[in-house]
Amino acid sequence: METQQTPPPNQNQQQKKEWIIRLHFFFRKIKILTQLGEDTDMEATIASITKSIEFKGVNIWILFFAIIVASVGLNVNSTAVIIGAMLISPLMGPINGVGLAIGISDNELLKKSLNNLGLMVIISLMASTTYFLLSPLSDAQSELLARTTPTIFDVLIAFFGGLAGIVANSRKSQPFTVISGVAIATALMPPLCTAGFGLASGQWQYFLGAFYLFFINSFFIALATFIIVRFLHFPQKTYLDLRKKKIVKRFITMFSIIVIVPSVFMAINVIRETAFNNQAIMYINALQESPYLEDAQIIHHSRNYTREKQTITISLVGKELEPEQIDALQKKLLDYNLDNTRLIVRQTGGTLDVNMQADVLEKMISKKDATIALKDSTIDKLNKKIVHLQQHSGVYSQIAKEIAVQYPNIETISMSDMIYTHINTMTLDTIPTLYITHQQPLSKEQTIQLSSWLKVRLDIDTLKIIQ
Repeated sequence: METQQTPPPNQNQQQKKEWIIRLHFFFRKIKILTQLGEDTDMEATIASITKSIEFKGVNIWILFFAIIVASVGLNVNSTAVIIGAMLISPLMGPINGVGLAIGISDNELLKKSLNNLGLMVIISLMASTTYFLLSPLSDAQSELLARTTPTIFDVLIAFFGGLAGIVANSRKSQPFTVISGVAIATALMPPLCTAGFGLASGQWQYFLGAFYLFFINSFFIALATFIIVRFLHFPQKTYLDLRKKKIVKRFITMFSIIVIVPSVFMAINVIRETAFNNQAIMYINALQESPYLEDAQIIHHSRNYTREKQTITISLVGKELEPEQIDALQKKLLDYNLDNTRLIVRQTGGTLDVNMQADVLEKMISKKDATIALKDSTIDKLNKKIVHLQQHSGVYSQIAKEIAVQYPNIETISMSDMIYTHINTMTLDTIPTLYITHQQPLSKEQTIQLSSWLKVRLDIDTLKIIQ
């Protein structure tokens, strides 16, 4: 019986050393690939951000015009216009200035950045509020509503977008595409414009939600700038003792938590609402096949979600449901994880009010018109096909007579447009094809002659003959 020999201790130690060397080499390679300090231009970065903080003359007008453009884009629900406005906005400058000033302990730069940022915010709110007061369009479009409920995802976008922005800004050759992308991704202007809409329309929940989103974006862009500036060891403007350094770190940490916590709760609420809507849609689709609705039809449904209660409302036409049947439909909600959801059933013979009945009638008429239009379209296509066949039946009959005279060996012919699929490229071709049965196959010359004659006779470019 053979026994397995274990390697000597020296061999085990040698293997461990080899693995340690390999890991060391691997991490050293990663460090070289991911280092940021090599191409950093600290002086140029500080000068560039300091210059972008300036807010007078041209910058005031650029901000004003950009705010109006963004407000128009939000008002008419145009994403392209909003993106264009974000690219020309100078709002990023003072925000980066705040992060840089804290990172290099420059109190004068911090005061200047905060003052100019505050002035920019005031001008932006005044411009957007004025526009929405004068605008004839008063409805809140989806682009506006998207800026009223900030979540933790907005925090992540602002933070990582800010990291990308300051890293790009600190390079000797600043990549314009990265800086432009950061301006679009972090979206500083749309929330300010939405806050202006809230002020103009007196809807304070819009103002507070949008302004909170702007504050989140600004804070985490500045935080990202601060982190990169400290990571790259930018030169400190003033000496910062250890006690003061700890106080600054604690303040930033506590303030970050205070800012993040509400957005986390909002994100949880958004996720729950999305899950509710998805399950509710599945439930309503399943109701269409329910045996309880064999003699009734759902002609309208709606969903309402709040943290306190969730409801699904369906409007029916046809035979009214019994209370027991409605209870069964309510219990079926449990199968779709809609435990705390209440089902409201409105029936034409019972609880529908006049407005709902008018809405039901309008939807039924609309559905009927759509069905009639589809049938008319199908009939029109069939009529055209019949006319096409009638027009060509006489031509094919004459062609058959002429072929019988020229090619006595041919017994039957059949012609139609066939769809051919090219397997290699998976492309489709529709080619007229002639099928022939015969007493004796046509020669190659006869086939070419027949093909050429039929192309001229039928005024077509391609033709296949199968015999």
